[in-house]
Amino acid sequence: MITEQHENILLREYLIEVRGFSKRTLATVKHKGGKILVNSIPRTVRHILAKDDIVEVIFPPEKRSDYMIAEAIPLSIVYEDDDVLVINKQPYMATIPSRHHPSRTLANAILYHYDQQNLPYTVHVVTRLDRDTSGLLLIAKHRYSHAIMFREQQAGHVNRKYQAVIEGKLEPEEGRISQPIARDPHSILKRIVEPAGQDAVTNYCSLETWGDYSLVEIKLETGRTHQIRVHMAYMGHPLAGDSLYGGNQKYIDRQALHCTELSFSHPTTQETMRFTIPLAEDIAKIKEAAH
Repeated sequence: MITEQHENILLREYLIEVRGFSKRTLATVKHKGGKILVNSIPRTVRHILAKDDIVEVIFPPEKRSDYMIAEAIPLSIVYEDDDVLVINKQPYMATIPSRHHPSRTLANAILYHYDQQNLPYTVHVVTRLDRDTSGLLLIAKHRYSHAIMFREQQAGHVNRKYQAVIEGKLEPEEGRISQPIARDPHSILKRIVEPAGQDAVTNYCSLETWGDYSLVEIKLETGRTHQIRVHMAYMGHPLAGDSLYGGNQKYIDRQALHCTELSFSHPTTQETMRFTIPLAEDIAKIKEAAH
């Protein structure tokens, strides 16, 4: 509902400057079959708003790519509303389909979930996780929330904390790794620390030591591919189970990396949302085995 603060302004100005619509998103609504209603009456963006007006934006159905097929795969949903979806992603599941993993991905599962609710959406990933990394992952449910969350993420306002089990004990126990990362020229998957690479900054704090392993909490300042795995290996402490970067698989057969905390400002209400979950079971079991 329009308050006194926003009366007598153009609908276009309200949607862009107050509600955070991008010009691209607004153009999609206008030209691709959506509707903009004021008090249930279709209006152009030149309409001047009055106090107590109710503005409603109806988005056009989203077109799904041919390779995005709904599949009945269980989802661990931590939170869901009309705008966002927070999921506890299980390990061994790619986030989106690719040539190597064309099906059975998180995106396939989300599409099935949407179909069960008759939601005409495709998948808008805000925070992506590697196939073998588990934990909290944020999905924007439609174009509007995705446009806002993308800007928030670019501004560094979508925050995540990870926990990882590494080999050995970090010295010092708390620190900041600032080392650029680039693709390994000898591998299609691997990344390396390389002076000519992209800036990458990782903050860490050691929480516990389990025999020859340590549990570490990690917060990223940048989001490079495999950043945590590369930086820990560079420090001489590869993640347990991470064979690509030199970790052994004595106790776990995937990188022992889990996103335990996620926080962001809600795209519609602006409320601060914060979620935490415990370590994945297979990572937590390393503690028992390593003692």
